[in-house]
Amino acid sequence: MATSFNATTETLPTGHVPTKDKMPMKYRHVAAVHPKQRTSCLSHDADKSPSFLGFRNLMVIVLVVMNLRLVVENFMKYGVLICIRCHNYTRNDILLSTLLYALVPCHLFVAYLLELGAAQHATSALGRMKRLADANSNDYPVQASRSFQATWYTIAWAHGMNATFCLLFTTYVVYYHINHPLIGSICQVHAIIVWLKNCSYAFTNRDLRHAYLNPTSASALPELYSQCPYPRNVTIRNLAYFWWAPTLVYQPVYPRSPSVRWLFVLKRVAECFSLSMFIWLASAQYAAPVLRNSLDKMATLNIASIIERLMKLSTISLVIWLAGFFAVFQSILNALAEIMRFGDREFYTDWWNSPSVGNYWRTWNKPVYHFMRRHIYSPLVGRGFSNGFASTMVFVFSGLLHELLVGIPTHNILGVAFIGMLVQLPMIYLTAPLEKMQGINGRVIGNCIFWISFCLVGQPLAALMYFFAWQAKYGSVSRAEKG
Repeated sequence: MATSFNATTETLPTGHVPTKDKMPMKYRHVAAVHPKQRTSCLSHDADKSPSFLGFRNLMVIVLVVMNLRLVVENFMKYGVLICIRCHNYTRNDILLSTLLYALVPCHLFVAYLLELGAAQHATSALGRMKRLADANSNDYPVQASRSFQATWYTIAWAHGMNATFCLLFTTYVVYYHINHPLIGSICQVHAIIVWLKNCSYAFTNRDLRHAYLNPTSASALPELYSQCPYPRNVTIRNLAYFWWAPTLVYQPVYPRSPSVRWLFVLKRVAECFSLSMFIWLASAQYAAPVLRNSLDKMATLNIASIIERLMKLSTISLVIWLAGFFAVFQSILNALAEIMRFGDREFYTDWWNSPSVGNYWRTWNKPVYHFMRRHIYSPLVGRGFSNGFASTMVFVFSGLLHELLVGIPTHNILGVAFIGMLVQLPMIYLTAPLEKMQGINGRVIGNCIFWISFCLVGQPLAALMYFFAWQAKYGSVSRAEKG
């Protein structure tokens, strides 16, 4: 055996030393293919988890093929349903929506005049209090508190009436005089945004005014605000910037980018236009037939058929929603932020990985989340209310806004959007422990619960309900279908 091995090695090239893996063997059928204990790669006790990139690619391919099949089936069954001239909007809708938009600067100017008067009153009150302080009067703290409270009650009522009148007037016009739901939705969204901005403008200036009248409290203000201290922030230019800034929370100063990148703006506008066209085509060609075919099932309360319609509608509604999310939060808000040189552009985070329903509501719409936390949740908790009560008030308030946003343009106050927001509360409490579980299993389960509730129960059901109510009240939304 030794002689054979040596003879073999002598035939190798000079300088080549056989390695352990490539050691020449005389007996090829005795190689140890099971040299040690090993586990299957999908077992829990495997040394390392395998990559599932291939399965991900497979799922993407299957998803694409299945949706292409639905596209082909849709065209074979309905043909081309796209009709540019079929939408039932009138000249009156355009004129009224333009008028409502033009009225917004008037209400903002009223808000500016209110804060200008309050700032002038605070300046004169501060002068009087300084004279009292110089005279060593004990009335200084009392005068400061009395002056602030008297001004705040008056300004608060005036701001509330101004902002609420703007919202109520828009709501009335949209509900009774604007027929097309899309035009009405745009008007209603703008009115709600301006209302929220007015509220934030009033609340923030209220605290700034209090700090101005109490210099010892000024140190509690953010360092950023020192660049534009109160009352220097009370200007038309400052308020106009806040009107167009992609945020609902007022600050005297925002982080600013050094310049405007117009190519970046053009790309975002192109994205928005392309996605808007896609949403229109998908809605008319795919979502509308599913909704129309669901009407008889809804009328007869055929539960099995309604569930089947919901599952069929869930795919297209999710695709449309995702396209709308990208168009608004990535394209429109980033384009607007670039034009306004608005520096903080975290309009959302990775909500699609949410391990709980609560995490989704904290991450998918940052502008609204910041408003709710700053002006509703934190003040309630600061006044001694529990976190649960503050969260409930946030979702009650959000539910009312959602009902205004959906029910008013469709001319049907059903309460579905409001109830849908309230249902989020038990879902949040149900999935919160999953987010805190050790390991990844709890987060995976929580993410699955979020997607199931989001795709199957939430949007498709609400769309069916409001579409059914619209059809029952007005019939088809297009002239072609009325014929």
